Amino acid sequence: MKEKEVPQDDANMLEGKTRELQYAVDEKGNYTVVKSVGWEPKNIVLQQTWEEINENLEQVREMVKAGKYSPLYYHMKKHLLTKRMLASYAGVSVFRVWLHLKPRKFAKLDEKYIKKYKDALNMKPGEDLGRIDE
Repeated sequence: MKEKEVPQDDANMLEGKTRELQYAVDEKGNYTVVKSVGWEPKNIVLQQTWEEINENLEQVREMVKAGKYSPLYYHMKKHLLTKRMLASYAGVSVFRVWLHLKPRKFAKLDEKYIKKYKDALNMKPGEDLGRIDE
């Protein structure tokens, strides 16, 4: 693709606030990097993906409210993490994360694990791990 052909479809979700790098060929036939605000088909797919993620997060919120999972499950899903990823970031075993996703085990969580999870989830000191967004 030529430098001047790099898509600049400015209808992306971030309204042109971010740009991505694309490789293109300049007038001399050399590869160069060009900033692009987006490409319509890609922007549509990204929009649909985020809509699906948000729908799934709403289902997770309802499961937490119903007492099927602990608030840790909500925070894990909100950050698009798996149990294994959260365990790795928090420095705990996957089995322990699995246990802490159960409301009864989460309710007995000591400060050591709360701090590890909050750090892994980049939560601020005042934020409550036991609270889910409404």
